[in-house]
Amino acid sequence: MIRPAGAADLPFLEAMLFEAAYWRAGARRPGLQQALAKPEVARYVEGWGRPGDAGVLAVDGGPPVGAAWYRLFTAALPGYGFVDERTPELTVGVVAGERGRGVGTALLRALLESAHDAGFERISLSVEPDNPAARLYERAGFTRVGAGSGAWTMLAEL
Repeated sequence: MIRPAGAADLPFLEAMLFEAAYWRAGARRPGLQQALAKPEVARYVEGWGRPGDAGVLAVDGGPPVGAAWYRLFTAALPGYGFVDERTPELTVGVVAGERGRGVGTALLRALLESAHDAGFERISLSVEPDNPAARLYERAGFTRVGAGSGAWTMLAEL
């Protein structure tokens, strides 16, 4: 089941941001609070619920198993996949044990529909080329529009 994300979901969004940022299995990872202390990471959830923020959670008969959300950034404080101040950037995170079961696909579909319904014309993201999620994004219609710091910036027209 996919449901809207609310202010009370911030701790889960933080956990899914951590999963999205530190997705490599077996790689050394900082603790959650250490990761969230980095401004370039924290900006994806800091002050959650501001204008331009929206998200969805996947629930499978218990606690949430994944989340997808978008938010607008400014040129002064951009996200990794920043395109412009009118284009929201999305983040998708799925609990490690739930990956490969279609959770990310369901979240992405719901979030793209939400962004379209909110009047956005396009949406962006940043993904490392070897991240399996890159294929998910390409299947959803995202195309590469830039690269830097070991990641692609991708964009989808809504």
